[in-house]
Amino acid sequence: MIAYTGARVFNGQTLLVDHALVVDAGGATNIMPQAELPQRTKTHPLAGGILSPGFVDLQVNGGGGVMLNSAPDLATLRIMATAHRRLGTHALLPTLITDTPAHSRAAIAAVTEALHQGIPGIAGLHLEGPHLSVARKGAHDGNLIRSLTADDISMLTDAVAQIPNLIMTLAPENATPDQIAALTEAGVLVSLGHSDCDYDTAMRAFDAGARMATHLFNAMSQANARAPGLVGAALDHPRVASGLIADGVHVHPAMIRAALAANRGAAEVFLVTDAMATGGSDITSFTLNDREILRREGRLTLADGTLAGADLSLLQAVRYMHETVGEPLERPLARATVIPAGMLPKPPELDQATAMIWIKDDLSELHWLTEL
Repeated sequence: MIAYTGARVFNGQTLLVDHALVVDAGGATNIMPQAELPQRTKTHPLAGGILSPGFVDLQVNGGGGVMLNSAPDLATLRIMATAHRRLGTHALLPTLITDTPAHSRAAIAAVTEALHQGIPGIAGLHLEGPHLSVARKGAHDGNLIRSLTADDISMLTDAVAQIPNLIMTLAPENATPDQIAALTEAGVLVSLGHSDCDYDTAMRAFDAGARMATHLFNAMSQANARAPGLVGAALDHPRVASGLIADGVHVHPAMIRAALAANRGAAEVFLVTDAMATGGSDITSFTLNDREILRREGRLTLADGTLAGADLSLLQAVRYMHETVGEPLERPLARATVIPAGMLPKPPELDQATAMIWIKDDLSELHWLTEL
């Protein structure tokens, strides 16, 4: 047994001071007051910092120089997981952006095999499209967007039997409430996104079983006084959690504060990176569906300036939420760890030493506990 002392310890809700993170011989962790440590306990003093579970990211399109869309296979998944582990991510959902049915099937097969092999970091799959709204397609290829069919539902029902953590982002313009209910009953986590629907349509989709909204505010109908849109519905429905890209580019901090104050239900806003091939790499451009995406000044855009994912790590998002949005540090830490983990039918284990990270007090860097 070893006790890590000298750092604040995040227990999922609170940053505890004068506590130790105790790791037993099997790697399980426990938190206890330093004053109550048994005599002769071996200690590992730390010079401040924060001990926290590693991050959980439910929307990761790429990393390490590769995109899932470009090669939906095991090699790509390993590269992505390794790249994001360097950024403090313990568990991620590789995300396939709108593509062909063949690519969807390949991504399902690759993630199924990754889970079977136990590839570290791969916790499930997020299919973002192709059943979206062309009006709110963003960087998605409009030529590949289409309605949800019975064959799609059959494919997803088979997939979720092998991939318990399966998110499907769709627009209610291209999926009926009955179809959403069928996916939900099968175990698929349905998320609304890339949609121009009105408030009532969104609420019907949420009532049918959709439980999430994909990158709140971005690529969706906005909220105004007489037409709350998908933004308003996501914040108003008591059982809906919303992903958020907190990078200072996608959403203004004033709107983030307004959303956090307006969120009505017990389900909470959680942080995502929407990371692309640039995550954990130094590349300055890459391709998606044969279109070049450029990395400039913290933005990823198509040639016409359309935002195309984010150049962001979850540590950067936590820092932005704390320093710019103004949340107490415990809240963005939860939004990057226990809140997204709790959304999943099969949550990743966050109480093992291998899942813990040490974060510098100024939130500028991190290291894995096992590497200290």
